[in-house]
Amino acid sequence: MRRVLLGLFGLTVLVIAALTVILFREVNGSAIAAVDATKIASTPEQIERGEYLARIGNCAGCHTARGGEAYAGGGAVDTPFGTVYATNLTPDASVGIGNWSTESFYRAMHEGRSQDGRLLYPAFPYPHFSLTTRDDTDAIFSFLVHRVKPVSQRNTEHTLAFPYNNRYALAAWRILYFKPSPFQADSARSAQWNRGSYLVQGLAHCGACHSTRNALGAPIAGHTYDGAMMPLNDWYAPSLTDKREASVADWPIEHIARWLKDGTSPSGAALGPMAEIVFQSTQYATHADLTAMSDYLKSLTVTSNDRATPTPTTGTINEAGKRIYKDRCASCHGDEGKGKSDAFPALAGNRTVLMANPTNLISLILKGGFAPATAGNPRPHGMPPFYHLLTDTDIANVASFVRSSWGNAAPALTELDMVKYRNALETVR
Repeated sequence: MRRVLLGLFGLTVLVIAALTVILFREVNGSAIAAVDATKIASTPEQIERGEYLARIGNCAGCHTARGGEAYAGGGAVDTPFGTVYATNLTPDASVGIGNWSTESFYRAMHEGRSQDGRLLYPAFPYPHFSLTTRDDTDAIFSFLVHRVKPVSQRNTEHTLAFPYNNRYALAAWRILYFKPSPFQADSARSAQWNRGSYLVQGLAHCGACHSTRNALGAPIAGHTYDGAMMPLNDWYAPSLTDKREASVADWPIEHIARWLKDGTSPSGAALGPMAEIVFQSTQYATHADLTAMSDYLKSLTVTSNDRATPTPTTGTINEAGKRIYKDRCASCHGDEGKGKSDAFPALAGNRTVLMANPTNLISLILKGGFAPATAGNPRPHGMPPFYHLLTDTDIANVASFVRSSWGNAAPALTELDMVKYRNALETVR
């Protein structure tokens, strides 16, 4: 028995030693030699393509702080574990990427490791960018170092709670959940579909918001695009595979492409964080790429075939909510919740209204919302905020009314339900 125990002890020591070596190697990556990035040769066509791809990836969305210099960093990326601040991507040699090489940039995109060998936090979505080809990362790098103005703005330190601020914890996460994986085309699919798959899964990193995640922030296998709460719990990125939420399986491809381009289409409008994505990114995509992404999104396996269609209304009408609706909402959305074409959305059968998770409906009532201003929709109609005009009881009543009127049949909300939404709003105001 003693021999068995000693053997088990020895085996445990060996396993711990092996894991320690693996973690140490993961944390202590090698640096890549510094170069003058501005002297790396590139063509005008490569720079133009890089600017376009940076738009698709919405790089400026994080790497440009509000009111700050383009790509100079400082944008805050909130996570359940603290805040990660985007770094300086300008060609400044001291604090930007002015001494990086194309190899350094490709490694950062593909492996999530900086020029000096440091591990990068996956708030920089390299698990998605890993799919990007070397030609495309070289083009983006050429754009950043040859067209973006150098800015000497120091990077902001991340504010992550323990143990998430520990590089060994990050290394352990990577060992468990990340493996660099270049894009693999599906030979059974068309070139258009594969292009859409490459963009949606990679540079556009749609799954960064729409994929269900575990307690450590890693996507749960088999639940890609199944929907997830945003980190501050003030918005829900709906499922792209559920017809009750945001599946576009029933939409014509032309409607999907128009929605990505203009932020609105006969099938719906982009609001909340998605409006920002359209404004900053997808409205600049080519028609071919929009069609390709639409083709891929439309093909996603549907997990629920139930649709948000009106059914005969039964039960008690929320009279208090009805009065509020008449006073505050009917002038735009109509007495029968039918809205106005190309202006105000119908609420009857509206998926945002009927979703089991009411976060977005409540957020829109509290904070208001606008579709993005785009070339195809330069003056979008919007909804004003009501957080300063309606109490929690008022909002619960009017939300319950629209969720149960005109054939809608979703559960009522209570004042207690409102507490967490008010709290979420306070964190982002």
